[in-house]
Amino acid sequence: MTTPRRATKSAGKNQPVVLITGASQGIGAAIALTFAQEIPGVRLALVARNRAKLQAVAKACLAAGGTGLPPRESHSASLGSSRRTTGRETRATTVEAHAFACDVSNERSVTALAKAVTARFGAVDVLINNAGSFAGAPLTGMSVATFDQMIAANLRSVFLVTRAFVGGMKARRRGDIFNMSSIAGRIAYPGGAGYSAAKFGVSGLSQVMRAELREHGVRVCCVYPGATVSPSWAGSGVPEERMMPTEDVARAFLDIYRLSRRTVVEEIVLRPQLGDL
Repeated sequence: MTTPRRATKSAGKNQPVVLITGASQGIGAAIALTFAQEIPGVRLALVARNRAKLQAVAKACLAAGGTGLPPRESHSASLGSSRRTTGRETRATTVEAHAFACDVSNERSVTALAKAVTARFGAVDVLINNAGSFAGAPLTGMSVATFDQMIAANLRSVFLVTRAFVGGMKARRRGDIFNMSSIAGRIAYPGGAGYSAAKFGVSGLSQVMRAELREHGVRVCCVYPGATVSPSWAGSGVPEERMMPTEDVARAFLDIYRLSRRTVVEEIVLRPQLGDL
């Protein structure tokens, strides 16, 4: 049993530190797996409220990014962590995945998260604000508590997490931020009072980030996915073949990240081939 070495600075060009919120399932888990498969030596900070699910995703990332050898794992008391190596401690081939349990809509929790991630990895290179939740109701039927919860989970979380980590990106004059909006953040629909309001807010906040951070070498991309096979569509009755696979959405994040630093994708809209539901 080995303990992952503490990083004192951000990983290099080929070993980015990638922080993904909402990484315990759905699109977030798919993004983590895609980066583990495609980026040698990637260091994944997996964030969500459910530690057990995060641990499962971390192990899957090790299997996806490893060599097929049995992983050597370690688990700390404060957070779950796993690491797979090729048998030799070479930074170029090591894939790391650590689980950080956190409520990203809570300021104190995010402050603690920032301290834990910085202690483990150093600075974050890629921030993927994917966490969110959905509750539908008409305007006059939605409670204030539900509306507030939609704003907190989908919009406040983006503000808090970005504010916690963007300083390191600005200092290094390099970084990537992905903010997960939704088709509901472009087109309003009945019954989406809280969710659409939050996702339209993510769109506006992303534009502010882009305007403020481009001179600091930080790229900002706002992602608008349509119906995707994920837990939020469970029980909807919509067949999976009518929706996008999570792997396709995850691939878009990776491909955008891989563009040269001279190019930014400010917005990307992803829809099922047959259109919105």
